[in-house]
This record gives sequence, C-alpha cells and structure tokens, in this order.
Amino acid sequence: MSEIFLGIKSFFTYIFNQFSSVSITDIIDILLVSVIFFYVYQFIKERRAGKLITGIIVLFIVLFLSQLFNMYVLRFILESIIRVGVIALIIIFQPELRSALEKVGGEPLKSLKNIGDKNNAYIPSMIETLCNTCCELAMTKTGALIVIERYTKLGDIAKTGSVINADVNSELLHNIFFNKAPLHDGAVIISEGRILSAGCFLPLSTNDTIKGVGTRHRAALGMSENSDAIIIVVSEETGTISIASSGKLTRNFNHNTLKSALTSQLTTDKPAKRVKRIAKEGNKNE
Repeated sequence: MSEIFLGIKSFFTYIFNQFSSVSITDIIDILLVSVIFFYVYQFIKERRAGKLITGIIVLFIVLFLSQLFNMYVLRFILESIIRVGVIALIIIFQPELRSALEKVGGEPLKSLKNIGDKNNAYIPSMIETLCNTCCELAMTKTGALIVIERYTKLGDIAKTGSVINADVNSELLHNIFFNKAPLHDGAVIISEGRILSAGCFLPLSTNDTIKGVGTRHRAALGMSENSDAIIIVVSEETGTISIASSGKLTRNFNHNTLKSALTSQLTTDKPAKRVKRIAKEGNKNE
C-alpha cells in the first residue's frame, strides 16, 4: 500500500515540478504559437489548401511507415518529393499567400491608420445612395458589380478599367451599368466616397466548392478573397442583391438589410460574419 502511495506522490511531484519550471516566457510562447496555428487553420479552411494539407499529412504518414519498415526506395522518392514540394507549394498557392500576407499587414495597422484617418462623414450618404441604386437596379434586373475599397488599396484593379473620379451618385451608376453601355460588364471601384474607376476586371475565385453562381458573383468572391473590400452584386438573371466579404457570399438583401450590413462593415468595422446574420434577420422580417 505504501508503495502505491509513494508512486502517486512521486507522480504528482513530477507534474508539479514540470509546471513550476514553466516561466512567463514559455506561456507567451505557447499562446503565440496557438494564435499562429489558429490563423493558419482559418486560412486553409474552405480553400484549396485544405485538401492539400490532407494530402501532405498522408504523404508524411507514408514516409514514416517507409522509414519504420526500411523501404529505402519509397523513402528516397518521398524525401525527394518533399524537398522540391515546398517551392512548388509557394508557386501554386501564390495568390492565397499574397492574400494572407496582405491581411496580416493590414489588420494590425487599422488602429494606427484610424488615428490620421480622413473625415468619414461621406459614408452615410454614400451607403444610402448605394442602397437606393442597387434596389432600383434589382427591380429592373440590371446586373451590377460594385467594389467598396477599405484598407487594402485597389489601385492595380482600378487601372484595368476607365478612370471616372466622380462623386457617388445614382444617375452615374445607372448609366455605367445600363446593359448597352460599354462599361456595364466590369466592376465599379469606390474609394474614399468617390467612384474611382469603372469597367474594371476582378480576379475570379478558384474555389471549386462554389456552385450555381455566374461570373459576376465569382469575380466578387475572388476580389473578397484577395482584399478586405466589400463587394455588392446585383444579379442580371434574378435581380438578387448579394454581398461578398472575406471570401463569403451572402445573398437576398433588401434595402434595410443592405444598409445595415454596409453600415456595420464601413463604420463600426464589425466582423464579416455579422453580414450573414443581418441578411437572415431581414429575410425573417419580410
């Protein structure tokens, strides 16, 4: 009995010694690594990289088994693949890596940028104009694609279209998206409350889980995957108003829910998940 007691005592003494040796630096280290792993998981979730990670895990399991059972040829082949695989991954997933680095560089600097930020008094009137215009376009089933720039600058995207540099007004947007107009197929870029450019080409999303959407919606998703912009889409087939944000597409907005979602994103800087909740609440109230 005494031997059992001594064994339990030595076990708890060992556990206590392990915890007592942990310093503040070790705790901070563990927390930082946990945060990094969390954001890596968030990055690869619902992207092409998710399937790739599964393949890599299988590859390492097979490599471990080949080492365990002394399969020299298989181990040599797998080790060679892994050596060149890192470079191949960087090339294949360059757009995703660029998007992740842009967000890493943008998020921590938001508060600093807000210190010297310009007056945002134009936002409420801009939102009202966009809501009225999108609802009018939806009634006539006129397709539209409107990109609202936030922290990530979209100068390279604006250069693909025609420079407008005008105030946001309903008449101009109606003329741009009129189905006989030369710029109606492209996107409008709005920057700091002004229509910067029109007829712009957006990067198409390569997410193969997206089904039943047209080119406009796929372009909106692609833009939201590569920047923090808010993209409004009006469907030419159904007149449905949608918002793309952070790689997510939320549909079936009306005037009130669209206004709430844009206000949430552009003024209070709430998480993108709230956009989906606002749309659902609006649909229940209809």
